[in-house]
Amino acid sequence: MKKILYVLIVIVINYWLIRIPLEASPSVSPMATGLPEASTSAEKEASATGLIVKKVVEKTPDITEPKPEVKGKLERYIEQTQIEEMSPFNIVRYAIRYAVTQGVPANTIVLILLFPLVATIVVFARHIIGLKSFGIFTPALLSVALLATGLLTGIGLFLFILTVATLVRMLLKKIRFQYLPRMALFMLFISLSIFSILLISPAIGSTSLITIGIFPLLILILLVEDFLDLQITRNLPQALIITGETLLLAIGSFYVMNLEALQKFVLVNPEMFIVLVLGSILLIEQYSGLRLLEIWRFRKLLK
Repeated sequence: MKKILYVLIVIVINYWLIRIPLEASPSVSPMATGLPEASTSAEKEASATGLIVKKVVEKTPDITEPKPEVKGKLERYIEQTQIEEMSPFNIVRYAIRYAVTQGVPANTIVLILLFPLVATIVVFARHIIGLKSFGIFTPALLSVALLATGLLTGIGLFLFILTVATLVRMLLKKIRFQYLPRMALFMLFISLSIFSILLISPAIGSTSLITIGIFPLLILILLVEDFLDLQITRNLPQALIITGETLLLAIGSFYVMNLEALQKFVLVNPEMFIVLVLGSILLIEQYSGLRLLEIWRFRKLLK
């Protein structure tokens, strides 16, 4: 019996001593042996059986992000454009070229320079035409969010967020809450609603929702406060009308900022662009008559 136990112990020790060098030895590359990689074969087998599903989602480039597709396109246009010797009339042009060569995204420069133009468009629409909106900067911010999300996706998210905010306001209308805790509750419900959309979007195959960044979502969420304040100070129909006019101004600004010819003009002729924007603001400021919509509204009295 002791001899049998001794033989078994010797066999176990020999097997253990032989196995250690095998485990410690470096693995041989599958390319050197000519054998296919195990991981590759496993992936092929798993994909054949439906265990692995690879889905590549590509996001269309937008001007709000310093992606190589957009930045390189504008940079190439700057490089191909000849510039005269430096003078007080082209110093901004030299500054833009220097900033781009140092790594500043060209599309970021374009957005910064186009933002005053969007504000001027909003001022013209309110001061001359007579449209109403959530202030001046809100339509401009909304237009930037539409650039980042895409027009249809951004409009859909904006209307969805406003709908959720209106429903939550109706539910909390009979509950007495102070203003700041109430706004925190709105933020909670809206964030959960957007979170549920992001969870559902892969199942329905909506790539436009999957690739949205946090920046445009935050802009859309923050605009809810203006909408809720408008509902408090005015009734719901008036709030919806002003919201629609704000969205209309944002869509118009979206198309203006998305014009490639305008982007190139801003980069090549920034001094002229700044002068044109400044002159437009001064001309709008000089107007003190009735707005166009007021003239149409009171046309019978004017006659």
